[in-house]
Amino acid sequence: MQFDIITIFPKMFDSYFSEGVLSRALKKNQIKINVHDLRKYSNNRHNKVDDTPFGGGVGMIIKVEPVYRALLDLKIIKKDGTRTQKSQKNTKVFLMSAKGEQYNQKSARELADLKRIILICGRYEGVDERVAKYLVDGEISVGEYILTGGEIPAMIVIDSVSRLIGGVLGNEESIVNESFAQSGYIEHPYYTRPDIFSPNKNIKWEVPEVLQSGNHQKIKKWKEKYSKNTGDL
Repeated sequence: MQFDIITIFPKMFDSYFSEGVLSRALKKNQIKINVHDLRKYSNNRHNKVDDTPFGGGVGMIIKVEPVYRALLDLKIIKKDGTRTQKSQKNTKVFLMSAKGEQYNQKSARELADLKRIILICGRYEGVDERVAKYLVDGEISVGEYILTGGEIPAMIVIDSVSRLIGGVLGNEESIVNESFAQSGYIEHPYYTRPDIFSPNKNIKWEVPEVLQSGNHQKIKKWKEKYSKNTGDL
């Protein structure tokens, strides 16, 4: 799986991808992540990629031209804006957008079947609508709230998709039994040692006795009881 991120703040991704599961997956070549500075594709000497909106309004808008040039350079589109033959198969381009389709675990599973994903990170007041209309396969929203940019949503997509790729997680059963593995399913609570934790002498926070019983049938019933099914997501 290859991810390409188009952003005006490429360094924001350095720390997140240098630790944990994603870092190990990168070192093992299980995934590949390329971060592209949108300012590199500006057509002016100040590397400006935004401008004021037509019709007035507050804030600045990311221009269509640098995004077009970036996708051209990545060989996703041809000069006429249509998709290249190579990018038509197992490759998708998405704009991180508040008005996009709501992202969930089902979305992650669908994206995990691809070979290459290009994520465009918006900033400021938004992105010229011609990007969404002509240059991408879809828009993704990670929730009904507003962030300062699309970088964190892009990290969410890459993290959630990468862990579904074979070999990225140490234990493949983690994917099968975890929350949202089935539609609306939320895993049961977890406990670990110590079995009794006392913040002070008057308080005892205990692990449920059944989990320490060794009775697998009772433990299974307890897990089923405290798992949740919230219906379709």
